[in-house]
Amino acid sequence: MSASETNGAAQHSVIFDSLPYYDNELEQYPFLKEKVERELAREGKPPQTLHPRVPPAPTLFASHPLLQAELERVSNHQPMPQLDTARYQLPGPITPESEEEWLEALKNARAQLEHQKLRQTNLALLQQYGSNAWRIHNYTNEASAKDVEKALEDLKNLTTEVNRERKNFQTRLGSQLTSLETRWTELISSILQIEMANVALEVEIDRVNKREVELAAAL
Repeated sequence: MSASETNGAAQHSVIFDSLPYYDNELEQYPFLKEKVERELAREGKPPQTLHPRVPPAPTLFASHPLLQAELERVSNHQPMPQLDTARYQLPGPITPESEEEWLEALKNARAQLEHQKLRQTNLALLQQYGSNAWRIHNYTNEASAKDVEKALEDLKNLTTEVNRERKNFQTRLGSQLTSLETRWTELISSILQIEMANVALEVEIDRVNKREVELAAAL
């Protein structure tokens, strides 16, 4: 790995965190908040591009074209196509003298009869096994819902814990910053007092030197 790549990785690993639990100048000084709002308005809208670390949106139903087409239809607010009921009708031949139309109508009637038999079989199976199947399905859904709710609760607790740690960390660092700032102010004040004392001493030394010169000239 090159030096530039190492430096880039180091920069990405650094987290620059603000101190919202400590920095309260905006609440103390309203004019600062007005300046910040004006500056934000001057910057314009935030960029629409996502952060490079944000993964791309997943493609739903990539291996199921029918479900993907249905999802696209719902997303575009398009109406559902009407069901074709022609296959469930039992029309007679248009030309009674046509043997082909009679054969076609007979085939359609047999298909309809077979469809009705299949529906009866499915209804019988549903009546016998459907209730238990739905109970199992509901039980599975309830278990999945409980797992999701537990994961959500764990995530909320983790978020609360992270915010609590951030607040404690920032409050502790804020106290240290306040102490250091106070100490810095005291040292600056001491330096200024020493400089003023030095200036006063220099003035006094100049006065004494002048007085000495005057006395020496008088003698």
